[in-house]
Amino acid sequence: MKDKRSGSTFLVLSTLLLVLFVNSVCAPVWCAESKLKGIRGTFFDFIDDPWKHVGHDEEAARFYEDGLLVTDNGIIKAFGSYAEIAPQYPGLKVTNIPGRIIVPGFIDGHVHFPQTRVLGEFGLQLLPWLQTWIFPEEMKYRDPAYAQEGIKHYFDNMLASGTTTVQDFGTSCPSAIDAYFDEASKRNMRVICGLCGLDRNAPEGMLTPPDQFYSESKRLIEKYHRHGRNLYAITPRFAYGDSPELLAKCGQLHQEFPDCWVNTHVSENPTETRNAALEHGCSDYLGCYEKYGLVGPKFTAGHGVWLSANEMKRLSKAGAAISFCPNSNTFLGSGLFRLGAATNPDHRVRLTFGSDMGGGNNFCMLNVLDQAYKVGMCNNTMLDGSIDPSRHNDAAAERNKLNAYRAFYSLTLGGAEGLYLDDVIGNFTPGKEADFVALDWNGGPPAQSWHQSLICDKPTTKEQAAELLFGIMAVGDDRAVDQTWVMGNRLYKRSELSQLAQKKNQLAEKGNGVGK
Repeated sequence: MKDKRSGSTFLVLSTLLLVLFVNSVCAPVWCAESKLKGIRGTFFDFIDDPWKHVGHDEEAARFYEDGLLVTDNGIIKAFGSYAEIAPQYPGLKVTNIPGRIIVPGFIDGHVHFPQTRVLGEFGLQLLPWLQTWIFPEEMKYRDPAYAQEGIKHYFDNMLASGTTTVQDFGTSCPSAIDAYFDEASKRNMRVICGLCGLDRNAPEGMLTPPDQFYSESKRLIEKYHRHGRNLYAITPRFAYGDSPELLAKCGQLHQEFPDCWVNTHVSENPTETRNAALEHGCSDYLGCYEKYGLVGPKFTAGHGVWLSANEMKRLSKAGAAISFCPNSNTFLGSGLFRLGAATNPDHRVRLTFGSDMGGGNNFCMLNVLDQAYKVGMCNNTMLDGSIDPSRHNDAAAERNKLNAYRAFYSLTLGGAEGLYLDDVIGNFTPGKEADFVALDWNGGPPAQSWHQSLICDKPTTKEQAAELLFGIMAVGDDRAVDQTWVMGNRLYKRSELSQLAQKKNQLAEKGNGVGK
């Protein structure tokens, strides 16, 4: 006779095994769903280039007074109005960020991490400034402890400035490049960097022989390129400091690793521009790089102040980019970049904006926008016919005016397009990485809040948001950066930093006997 208990036991065990099997199959889906996060607030981003909509720049922007951004493990899953998106995600854990304008993370297209400590040094133009301040400081990065300290300061400043993506020039010390990529990986930031090639017109401690540059660059590419969010740039520093042999090695690397970026300088300073072309036997500066097959997509040349109209057209045709660095161009007396020429629709050049810290005397891209606006206005005056009627060009004069739409596009979607990264960053389109900044429109000097109250207490339209953003760039500073988020995680909060500084001051006062 069959034992009923054994049949019951078999049924229980079978049910248990079935439950375990279903759990094992379904667990990854449940885990993935558990990583969903929501951010609710006022959002402003771009879906197009405002220079394509001259006179109707607002058509390139997108605004939600009450928006919801849904992220899944750092990737944007949904974006739109709260009323539309929230019902699709019942039970979603939502972080509210009221009283802020949330924009995509800022992109710094041209910066030098080993110059962190010497930003803002007095009174020299490019070439003597390099010899006096920059090369001696960069050589200190051969000391691993010094490099790690400097790199930490660098990334802390970037996050406090709202910058989430950078294209950096690195330095000529390979171990410092390792340290840079390692620190960026800890913070999960998207970075482009490379070993900086320099083999002449610099101190001995800065020089790297071409063969060594090639072998070290190859090692670094294989170790870091597309590992996590790291990307590698083949980096000839500038043609004036690079021999034909070194540029040939850059060309060889570019052929062997065509997926890598190329990052360099071009036509920054008049003396450098003339000397580079002469030393390489070229008719102009850009030709020094074209000669070695370096100019094309994912090529960025910093500055471009003294580029000819012909060079601009060649860059446009090649799909290459210029990085506009107004802070350093004015601080070092290099000149005024012709923004209207670069944005000419007949031969539009891809652009990034760069802090160029330390030639640029500030990390914050909001400050870069402030200076870029002023450069553009000076160019506008040169082209409006009031000084030289022969240069009168109303269309080019207009393109030099940096309103809020053109400005914040340049730091976000425009910068991403300039770096060929607009498939992964630049706006809040689902599928992209969730890097963003919460801006306090009243943050800045004492004058800021009263100035902004002239516009509104809280933006309810795209136009009001744009006016507040212009106030942030024209009157404000990095105090407007309230929060910085990287891949859906908050890495910086200004009020927390202020509280930490206050506690340190209180401890220092106690130690000094203050208040006894």
